[in-house]
Amino acid sequence: MSEHGATPLEHGHTPEEIRLRLAQHPTQSYLRDFVYGGIDGAVTTFAVAAGAAGADLPSRIVLILGAANLLADGFSMAIANYAGTKSEREQYARLIGIEHKHIALAPDGEREEIRQAFAKKGFRGDDLERAVLVITADQKKWAQTMVLEEYGMAPFNRSPARAALSTFGAFAMCGLIPLIPYLFGGGLVSSTVATSVAFLLIGSLKSRWTAQPAWRSALETFAIGSVAAALAFAAGHALALWFS
Repeated sequence: MSEHGATPLEHGHTPEEIRLRLAQHPTQSYLRDFVYGGIDGAVTTFAVAAGAAGADLPSRIVLILGAANLLADGFSMAIANYAGTKSEREQYARLIGIEHKHIALAPDGEREEIRQAFAKKGFRGDDLERAVLVITADQKKWAQTMVLEEYGMAPFNRSPARAALSTFGAFAMCGLIPLIPYLFGGGLVSSTVATSVAFLLIGSLKSRWTAQPAWRSALETFAIGSVAAALAFAAGHALALWFS
């Protein structure tokens, strides 16, 4: 048992442990992109399979439609994520540029902005003036602080290419799961079982971002996928009846 009780801490708090941890550059996580792509890949590909089954199409058509979805929709999602991540990065760079310009042309006004921002945090008197002096002594930190305080944006270092590759890789990998049973002569039932397991695993992984327990996040993702599949199956069945 730790000194803080039964609950273990995520990292140590000795002076040396803190120094070493703060000396490291923060690592960029692409887990969000992976989970996002994985959920969408499993949902949309299984929806294709369910829709085709609802229309009573043969297995080879399911495989053709599913493969087309893997490539087209996966690529589309990856490109969209690349563009979105790149836009966020460019937006941060633009705001940093604005703050550097304002610091150069109106330094007194920018110092007052720092003063008021830190006054809201509870700094008063000499402590407030010392904080203003320390922050404004470094123009890079000054500009970064202003972007954070004015626009709520922290330094943005995520790679658009890595975000896109994470999304596409997860989409292709998880999106292939509903199709695997069809490759070995299976049908919608076996595809449903395989995809359900995938939904539960992806949901469990997604729980790392939230305070939700893994089982609840898994069931939530499973429910989302089930609704999408049911809608696709119903649409395919209805269209088959309409055109029959």
